[in-house]
Amino acid sequence: MAEEEIRKQRMEKLEILKNKNIEPYGRKYEKVKIKNIGEKGDVKTGGRIIALRKHGGASFADIVDTEGKIQLYFKKNIIGKEKSEIFKEIDIGDFIGVEGEIFKTKTGEKTILVKNFTVLSKSLKPLPEKWHGLRDIEIRFRKRYLDLLINKEVREKFIKRTKIIQFIRKYLNDLGFLEVETPMMHPIPGGAEAKPFITYHNTLEMNLYLRIAPELYLKRLLVGNFEKIYEINRSFRNEGISPLHNPEFTMLELYSAYGDYKEMMEITENLLTTLVKNLCGKLKITYQGKEIDFSLPWEKITWSDVFKKVGITNWKDITAVREKINDFQLEVEEEKQNNLFELLDFIFKKKIQPDLINPTFVIDYPVEISPLAKSKKDNPEITERFELFIGGLEVANAYSELNDPIEQYTRFYEKAKGNEEKIDFDYIEALEYGMPPAGGLGIGIDRLVMILTDSPSIREVILFPLLRPKK
Repeated sequence: MAEEEIRKQRMEKLEILKNKNIEPYGRKYEKVKIKNIGEKGDVKTGGRIIALRKHGGASFADIVDTEGKIQLYFKKNIIGKEKSEIFKEIDIGDFIGVEGEIFKTKTGEKTILVKNFTVLSKSLKPLPEKWHGLRDIEIRFRKRYLDLLINKEVREKFIKRTKIIQFIRKYLNDLGFLEVETPMMHPIPGGAEAKPFITYHNTLEMNLYLRIAPELYLKRLLVGNFEKIYEINRSFRNEGISPLHNPEFTMLELYSAYGDYKEMMEITENLLTTLVKNLCGKLKITYQGKEIDFSLPWEKITWSDVFKKVGITNWKDITAVREKINDFQLEVEEEKQNNLFELLDFIFKKKIQPDLINPTFVIDYPVEISPLAKSKKDNPEITERFELFIGGLEVANAYSELNDPIEQYTRFYEKAKGNEEKIDFDYIEALEYGMPPAGGLGIGIDRLVMILTDSPSIREVILFPLLRPKK
């Protein structure tokens, strides 16, 4: 039967219920979770009907809630004539509350003999065909509520995501970190290299930018004598959509005064190994067919040595880098041909990153691509920075924070190519009051959840990912 015809029939049933003075969209209902229903005795519970087998004077139904499923048994001579008439208007998809007695069928299935029931919500649209599951990716993401309703493994994935975030919070709280909140609208975009979303404040008559990172505000708190802080934040980048990128995403950022990037390495290792062991029960997991071993110690390799592995002995030689791209038979966009670091990044993503399966710290990045990181004491051209790669994905970024206001201004000025309107002078002024040495760390929550739930796309781990308008 066509969906519109089913809806028409259910609209008629809705009117019948109303004419019987039955409230089809009920109110508060005290219930026992299905998983907590005992082996015998009276019970009061409720849920959504997912199966319905009507047989004249006796009918069976299955209901589910977030905790489980149970079978219901309706007998006309027990619920009475009036309720039997109401039961005729019940469909798969409806929410009902039931009161009755627990018993077991001949096959041993725990069942509620219904003595009374209440209509809690009338479903006007049919559930996807026969409860066999929702497989169309486009429908799954556009109608996530159906995806969660139909696909148990999807619900479990998002429950796991919540548990991951809860674990991270508790872990950091136990280390003495303080959770804080910083602005999501910034007068100047900063803290990362990305294109921002622009909005406009009518009263102040000024442009504002949805944050691309909370970094500069969190470090202002270090100036204000906070020492260990973190934020699990929503950030926004007005860039492409891909299996690894959603314009709105979740990051963990934390800062530890008097620390450095080595401390951030230790925190990252301890946090993630403890999380994986707690969540998975072991340190070896499988992601997209590849085994990942989280056992310590994790590999550490310098940024320059990574390129030596693919035959680039002098990464500063742009001619040699171009030749290597040709050797790899890679095609690079015309506008990137003269930018050394974009060429290197292209090679890294295509030829190096996919092979970084076990957790690997790539350390000691050039100062040109690390404007907020402190330089190494013995080499000002290299910074105390690392990026963490797991399963071929970039998961974390960290460094010893640059707290020299003069050097920071110079870096900002060079990055802005002399356009001072793009420089956050308020942040520079904050640094001039003095910021302690510190280590900072950012972890991509969405990508971490992808790995720990074996999900191929970021859209699988974001409840409502941004999609193109429906045609």
